[in-house]
Amino acid sequence: MKKLLIVAYYFPPSGGPGVQRVLKHVRYLPQFGWEPIVLTVSNGQFPARDESLLSQIPEGTKVYRSHIYEPYDIYRLLTGKKPGSAIDVNVIKKDDQKVIFKEKIAEFIRATFFIPDARIGWRLSTGKAIKEIMAEHKIDAVYSSSPPYTCSLIARSVKRKYNIPWVAGFRDPWTEFISSPKRWFLPAAIDQAMEHSVFSEANSVECAWEGIIKDALGKYPDLEKSKFNHVPNGFDSQDFPDLQYQRNDKFTVTYTGSMYGRRNPAAFFAALENLIRENKINPDEIKLRFIGRFGAEVEEMFAKATFEDSIEIISYIPHHKSIEYLMLSELLLLVVDESKESEEIVPGKVYEYIGVRKPVLAIAPKNSAISSLMEETGSGKSAHQSETEKIAQIFLEYYDLWKQNQPLFTPDESKIIKFERKEAARKLAELLDGLTES
Repeated sequence: MKKLLIVAYYFPPSGGPGVQRVLKHVRYLPQFGWEPIVLTVSNGQFPARDESLLSQIPEGTKVYRSHIYEPYDIYRLLTGKKPGSAIDVNVIKKDDQKVIFKEKIAEFIRATFFIPDARIGWRLSTGKAIKEIMAEHKIDAVYSSSPPYTCSLIARSVKRKYNIPWVAGFRDPWTEFISSPKRWFLPAAIDQAMEHSVFSEANSVECAWEGIIKDALGKYPDLEKSKFNHVPNGFDSQDFPDLQYQRNDKFTVTYTGSMYGRRNPAAFFAALENLIRENKINPDEIKLRFIGRFGAEVEEMFAKATFEDSIEIISYIPHHKSIEYLMLSELLLLVVDESKESEEIVPGKVYEYIGVRKPVLAIAPKNSAISSLMEETGSGKSAHQSETEKIAQIFLEYYDLWKQNQPLFTPDESKIIKFERKEAARKLAELLDGLTES
């Protein structure tokens, strides 16, 4: 079996969506002839922790952990946040959202000194760990999982020093993305140079959604298009508990993940307000369950809704528990950020939504990758943020079917099963085989 060094910041006990892609690669790559050996951090300050995911690391997997020098304690001090508090919620601001002076200073420091990201300090400790790994194992290839983009730089150094093939994996675009800091020209130029060198030097680039490929080739036309490969996220049916759905007493809608800034339920809430005012739905017959972490302005929306009593807020929970909530719901809510990238964004969690075979109400741009995915798999319907009436119409359609005790939808099983996580691992293994055999 060939050996693959995986460089990943987000790895159990990290929680959240970022960890799932690489964790499933680790689970399924051995079935396709590759033994994963993981290099991750020993003391990462993750936005969310999920200790239960440690049990999903296959027995016998070798995991090396090295120290990272995290700057977030300084960030919290500057912004007045409590030690250990999560720092990613509410950092993607709306254009008209107020930003306090301390946050402006913190953002300037982030944009100027932490290039490509705040995990750059990890590079200081990985050299020794990589040397140890190389002495103990005959590594045939290296794979990096980004963001953070520091992982790409670490893998690039491995390729340069040991002359082994490298697949650079990306779950999001790099520079000028919605979550990227707004850098002034000098740090921006440094960041772009790093980005270009990673895309140029990687033997293959594995991207979770096609918009990442379009973004890279649009910024750097000199790149070799053939090295970019779309390997979509997916769901792992092995994670799904053995649950039997029973019709709820209330029409239950579930949202999982974080909400802040441009990603908010304003349009969805406006649609519900209209339906209630027109007596088309009874707020006493609905339950709106929001699971995750939410920015202050979203929490304010929850509190001000006229149907506040119908809202249930649950903080971060273990991954398997969130899947249970999805499976026991009537309808799943997906909200895509309002930004220039929105048409291309495909959040990883949408595949779990699809995998549990529950209808999805997706609030996303017209003609977007999300709307195409809903149509392709028959998994739900989508509407733009501005289409309040259409959002209301979709909600009412599912609500009425539930009231009549009728099936809510019929998904296309043949299209859904191709998004099993094992399929993504198979595609990655094929890329690795092609590089090592050539």
